Amino acid sequence: MWIYLVRHILRYRLVNLIVIVLLTAFMGYHALRVQMSYEFSSLLPASDTAFIIYENFKERFGKDGSVLFIGIKDDSIFTQDKFAGLYDVTYDLKKIDGVEECLSLARIFNLTKNDSLKKFEFQPIITHRPDSQKEVDSLKSILYSLPFYEGRMFNSETNVSLIAITLDDQKLNTKKRIGLVQAIKDRVDQFSENNDIEVHYSGLPYIRTITSQKLEDESLFFVILAMVIASLILFIFFKSFKAVIFPMLIVLICLIWVFGTMSLFDFKVTMLTAVFPPLLIVIVVENCIFLLNKYYNEYRSHGNKIRSLSRVVQRIGNANLLTNATTAAGFAAFLVTGNKLLVEFGVIASINIMVAYVLSLFLIPIFFSYLPSPKERHIKHLEKSVVARIIPVVVNTVLTKRNTVYTITAVFIFAAFWGIIRLETTGKIVDDIPRKDELYKDLLFIEKHFKGVMPLEFSIDSKKPKGIQKLSSIKKIEEFENVLATYPELSKTLSIAEVLKFSKQAFYNGNEKMYSLPNNNEKNFILRYMPETGAGKKTILNSFIDTNLRYARISTQMANIGTYEIQRIQDELRPKIDSIFPTDKFDVSMTGTSVVFLKGSQYLVKNLFTSLLLALVIITILMALLFTSIRMIIISLIPNIIPLLMTAAMMGYIGIPIKPSTVLIFSIALGISVDNAIHFLSRYRLQLKINNWRIKESAIAALKETGFSMIYSSVVLFFGFIIFVLSSFGGTESLGYLIAFTLVVALLSNLFLLPSLILSLDKRITTKAFKEPLLEIFDEEEDIELDELEIEQIDTRGSA
Repeated sequence: MWIYLVRHILRYRLVNLIVIVLLTAFMGYHALRVQMSYEFSSLLPASDTAFIIYENFKERFGKDGSVLFIGIKDDSIFTQDKFAGLYDVTYDLKKIDGVEECLSLARIFNLTKNDSLKKFEFQPIITHRPDSQKEVDSLKSILYSLPFYEGRMFNSETNVSLIAITLDDQKLNTKKRIGLVQAIKDRVDQFSENNDIEVHYSGLPYIRTITSQKLEDESLFFVILAMVIASLILFIFFKSFKAVIFPMLIVLICLIWVFGTMSLFDFKVTMLTAVFPPLLIVIVVENCIFLLNKYYNEYRSHGNKIRSLSRVVQRIGNANLLTNATTAAGFAAFLVTGNKLLVEFGVIASINIMVAYVLSLFLIPIFFSYLPSPKERHIKHLEKSVVARIIPVVVNTVLTKRNTVYTITAVFIFAAFWGIIRLETTGKIVDDIPRKDELYKDLLFIEKHFKGVMPLEFSIDSKKPKGIQKLSSIKKIEEFENVLATYPELSKTLSIAEVLKFSKQAFYNGNEKMYSLPNNNEKNFILRYMPETGAGKKTILNSFIDTNLRYARISTQMANIGTYEIQRIQDELRPKIDSIFPTDKFDVSMTGTSVVFLKGSQYLVKNLFTSLLLALVIITILMALLFTSIRMIIISLIPNIIPLLMTAAMMGYIGIPIKPSTVLIFSIALGISVDNAIHFLSRYRLQLKINNWRIKESAIAALKETGFSMIYSSVVLFFGFIIFVLSSFGGTESLGYLIAFTLVVALLSNLFLLPSLILSLDKRITTKAFKEPLLEIFDEEEDIELDELEIEQIDTRGSA
């Protein structure tokens, strides 16, 4: 197989280059058409009960989470000049394309009774820009006499108020939301600067827009940084610009294929797929390092360039095939999660890892076949580098200090289990934003004065038409709202009960003492003034009850609390709900963005652990096909499971919880860290054939040969991942240093522990089954005849 491939790659090198260029041009055309995703993707599958309840709720009452909140802190907001400024900014915001509604102290509505028409009218308290301080004082008096808005639009105790802006859902799910939010921010910032007023932005639309914009900016930054760091490391290792330029060219080609693949699959760039290009860079560079290191090593041995390139394909191509397959398996395991974001991530990552393998396997030999033979300085790193001094130390340790290696390993495993028991599983809706970021500070400001901005909804089904219209049903809603008011994590509620209290106050000509539920007699009079709630008619009631008067909603906002707290509240409320709303007459569901996030996080963490186990099984099967010996596979997996245990322990010790953004680290790390073991074992088996089955000599020879590439590739991978600690997102930052830590432990395990185990267990694991693989693709010991290649005459000798 590999001999044929060598002939194909080198004999038809020009044809291969033309085909790759044409295919890359095709992928580049499609890459230009890929788009960013601006939609809010649920973590739950469409068949999940919580997802179905939420979708039914949205169909009945409209989508939640589309309100942008702006907190205003100013003790003198009710002075004429500042209030006039608030009036101007409110009505300017209302005119912005994409803003459906804008409420503030300067545009707030009162419910008044029109006795001649026998109707309630919802009219703005102020209809023109205030001309005097007296007018503003009068408005303030009216505002503070309306309990309906206290704690919802203003906090009279702290002199903080809100501008609540309802945004068009259609624009929120497109790129237009960036311009929309920026237009709002520019106008409010101008108002803040002109009037010296403190403002704070929050709400899910704002948080989603700012985070997606930061993500887009960071993606480009990390791609560039990863390429710069990889280039520097390649030059330091190989002391050759050629060994930098051509791998970087392959990287660029692979990146074009990534975005082209997204476009062909009709995928958009999401938070997860945006992280993949920097990861692919280090994977491609790792492939190139193994290929180049083998090329220079072979050339140093016999000085024949073509034979060196042919052996690169034969002897590294097979090992790289398995290492890339195991890495791809780590990503492909996300396909079983059932989550749209992770499935897309798994598809794009697994396909393009294998594409990168093929491209690097073809292009490195082709590029270097056209180049002059290596010079002395290009192979000097094999003898005089720092790594060349490290390898003898590793060999000596493996030969003479294996007990020390086992003792240290045992201590670390014990420490790992102690750290693992300290792990916690939790997550917040807004979880990955740094505590020092303005976005997070603004969120805390809104929480401090209004309890929170995260939507939480309760859907109440009375199980029959007009069941909600009964005063007994409305009293039950009020009773439940009083229960919700005891939770400091929840803001003031809104419901049909609050609307009826507001209506009673209006019926009694604005007397704030009458803000309470009407009795049966009052209810009959008040309902005559209520607007009709038929289909297609937009009234204040439609927001809280359906047209058949069967369903009602209770809306509240929740603080940015963790999944444990959300689950605690849900568990505590269930018996209280059942005691207030008899289950034979009512069906009450807790829903909204917050609940969907809770259920989604629990579902995702569970399925990500499943995907990790699946990745482990797939990797084991792949290794079994090539190494056959069960004992050898088990021994080789031990040094690669220990790093995962150590990473989990590190999370436990420093308090990083298990959540969706950290669980996927393990599948990725497992797929990458096992690469070193595969390269070592493939070299070990070849050395067994060369050394006539002498285990000690073969293990040491394999360690010496692969040690360079293991260290070089691990250094590249380490720096390739560690750059993510510069991210402003906690999840991405954790991914950076946790995977980097995993790779360091994996390198040490595969350098010291794996050879030690092989030498200690000796013939008990190096069996005949290991020598005779189930899937024979390793024709490594054969060399292709140079005259069979029939490529144009090129220099095959190097100058000293």
